[in-house]
Amino acid sequence: MTTVIIRKSLDFGYQGFYCMGHAEYAKRGKPDILCAAISALTIGTVNSLEVLAGEQIKVTSNEETGFLKCDFESILQEKSSFLMDAMIFSLENLSREYGEKYLQVKFEEV
Repeated sequence: MTTVIIRKSLDFGYQGFYCMGHAEYAKRGKPDILCAAISALTIGTVNSLEVLAGEQIKVTSNEETGFLKCDFESILQEKSSFLMDAMIFSLENLSREYGEKYLQVKFEEV
C-alpha cells in the first residue's frame, strides 16, 4: 500500500509531503498502473513546483522502497498551493477508485 502524508500548517499552509510504499495493485512482476499514476502525480508536482513555480524545495527519495519526501523551504506562492491542491484532488480520486487498501491520503498538522 502507498500512503501519502500531506504536511500542512494552519498558519503557513503546505509544508511538504511524503509518500511511502508501493501500491501493490498489480500482481508481482506485472506493471502496476496505480503505482505509476501515483508516481506521475507526485513527481510531476515536485518538478512543477521547482521548475515552473520556482519554489525552493528539498527532495529525498528511494525508488526501491517507494519513498519520496518533499519539504518546502518557504511559504508557497498561490500558484504552488494550487498545484498541491490539484495533486491531492487527483490522489484522493485514485484512492476512492482503487480503494484505500492500495492508496491512502492523510494529512498531518505541523
